[in-house]
Amino acid sequence: MGLFEGKKGLVFGIANDYSIAWAITKKVHAEGADIGFTHLPDKDPERPRMEGRLRKLVEPLGAKLIMPCDVQNDAHLDAVFAKAAETYGKLDFVLHSIAYANLDDLKGPTYNCSRDGFKLAMDISVYSLISLARRAKDLLNPGGSILTLSYLGGERVIPGYNMMGVCKAALESTVGYLANELGPSGIRVNALSAGALKTLASSAVGDFDLMMKLYQTFSPLRRNVTHEEVGKSGMYLLSDLSSGVSGETHHVDCGFHIMGAPPEDVQ
Repeated sequence: MGLFEGKKGLVFGIANDYSIAWAITKKVHAEGADIGFTHLPDKDPERPRMEGRLRKLVEPLGAKLIMPCDVQNDAHLDAVFAKAAETYGKLDFVLHSIAYANLDDLKGPTYNCSRDGFKLAMDISVYSLISLARRAKDLLNPGGSILTLSYLGGERVIPGYNMMGVCKAALESTVGYLANELGPSGIRVNALSAGALKTLASSAVGDFDLMMKLYQTFSPLRRNVTHEEVGKSGMYLLSDLSSGVSGETHHVDCGFHIMGAPPEDVQ
């Protein structure tokens, strides 16, 4: 019997087959989970690119729930959780893989971020977790897990990560407060902080190829982490194997985050 036999959950934010959320989904599904999914609403209903891209990935998994969801739209969120309650009854996990900042605010220096750009980035990247947690609270079984995705740029200055680093810092703080508040209901809240991986989000980060080389050189394991490894760690945090873990930011980066100086063998 798989770790997720009889368990049900929602995944928000799969963009394509390079998404960390997809890597986690594959592992969780392989262990028996029944999963519902959301996608960004398509601007042109006649050409449903977002929906089509997601369906291509998740329909082979037997997904019973595939819905559009703009996390800035409360009606969308209410509809998703109402449909989840109708489809699954109770849930066991929610995976939050949502972040956004305007390209100008992301690529430019943090001090040049516009007021509206700051509000937008924080609303989508941080408040969305709060709004999901509020709606999930009454649907999650005791022992349920909420997992979000972070990055080291929320703890350390990563040049080029800029405004998104500010958002990830707020996201990780939010994880702690939600873990405290939802803990009495038996619900765990954690963040997974992956190393440098090629995803749609990372393509917007300046000098990403240089960052990949830096991780390979500086990490204690002297290599980059893989999607497979991040997927396994995400599965662990969503499963009962991590039943005593809450409020954590779990790093999966081959140890890169512990280093304060280059290894001695680096020339």
